[in-house]
Amino acid sequence: MFLTLFGLLVAVAVASFVIGRSRSVSLAGNNYAAMHSLPGYHGSWLALTTVGIPLLILIVWSIAAPNVLRQMLIGQFGAQLGASSAAQLDGFWRDIQALAFGGTPGIRDAVRTEAAGVLASRQWVSTGLMIAAMAAAGIGGFMYGFGAIAPAFRARHRVEAAVKVFLAVSATIAILTTIGIVVSLITESMRFFSLVSPIDFLFGLTWTPQQMAFRADQVGGTAAFGFIPLLTGTLLITFIAMIVAAPLGIMAAVYLSDYATPQVRAVGKPVLEILAGIPTVVYGFFAALTVAPFIRNTGHALGLEVASESALAAGVVMGIMIVPFVSSLSDDVINAVPQSLRDGSAGLGATKSETIRKVVLPAALPGIVSALVLAVSRAMGETMIVVMAAGLAANLTLNPLEAVTTVTVQIGTLLTGDQEFDSPKTLAAFGLGLVLFVVTLSLNLVALRVVNKYREQYD
Repeated sequence: MFLTLFGLLVAVAVASFVIGRSRSVSLAGNNYAAMHSLPGYHGSWLALTTVGIPLLILIVWSIAAPNVLRQMLIGQFGAQLGASSAAQLDGFWRDIQALAFGGTPGIRDAVRTEAAGVLASRQWVSTGLMIAAMAAAGIGGFMYGFGAIAPAFRARHRVEAAVKVFLAVSATIAILTTIGIVVSLITESMRFFSLVSPIDFLFGLTWTPQQMAFRADQVGGTAAFGFIPLLTGTLLITFIAMIVAAPLGIMAAVYLSDYATPQVRAVGKPVLEILAGIPTVVYGFFAALTVAPFIRNTGHALGLEVASESALAAGVVMGIMIVPFVSSLSDDVINAVPQSLRDGSAGLGATKSETIRKVVLPAALPGIVSALVLAVSRAMGETMIVVMAAGLAANLTLNPLEAVTTVTVQIGTLLTGDQEFDSPKTLAAFGLGLVLFVVTLSLNLVALRVVNKYREQYD
């Protein structure tokens, strides 16, 4: 429904733009100097007044209506639900949504069936009221905007002011989102560290949170929340991936920018960048079904013990996956090096390879470092390849032939399924997220210092 109404608003905006522009042209005649603003601004003004408020109504209503309906239904059926916990109320809401909108809930009973019928009817009423409000606002906005179009009307100022407001709101949302992520990580991590010692977490050598009982009727063992095995596995796989991706990506960028013909470059660069569009689960299948067996069989032929799931298999495939991140960004940076530097080096008698090694690459070093840092961040955040090729075992080892796991894999494991955030087993995910955030931020700060240091030499 949301997408349908949004598409309708886009169509109305286009039609309003055409009408507003035509109105401005008819008023101007052959004398555009008589109009304060160009016809395009008048069309944009009418489109904004027509769909601006309806779009805002659609967004706010779509966000607020489900919460309002939920509170109304829980209040109406509160007697039947009794003293239900928050998790039980969430399950009740999911079940009646599934019943009301064509799904298949896990539990069927008379209360849920009745509540689903009430929800369906009230949803239709809510949608009807929303459409009526949008239509009224759109008609009113169109009449106001159309009536305001006149030779002296400052449409350009109004449109530019609206664009500035939109840009400011976008920037504010981005900033608030970042702050919200950091605050939520810190808040939930503090809850975790109130249950588990930060010293044990940061310097512990064993990671076995699955042994903790999740419910009161379960029997659990002694859980351990040592972060070191996960950090070691993450860094090991990332290191292997960068050994593969860094030289391949940089050499591919050098070839495409300085050696390849225009025809080869026009084909080679898009083909190379296709690797970035392949889903990571496909890379995971490739690692699990092709690369891991090849490494295992090769190791056995050489007399080495190789696990069926190994850090080497995951790292190699992950390196192939992030080659486009390195090559594409490095290629753009190398092409941005002024041709005058190349010409000056050639004028001094340097060969093409000497020019690339001693002039072009040092001049492009800040951008190449940025590309490598982006690739490292991408590798550290990868999950599917590690799950399928390296396993879930939190082994403290630097042997690439053994099975390991990473921080992101464990975060996904801890948060899989319906969870209640009141036990160390679940809250550990936030502690892992916070530490991974700090590690990634530290890498970015180091890279920024390198970029600033060398950029001063070549600007």
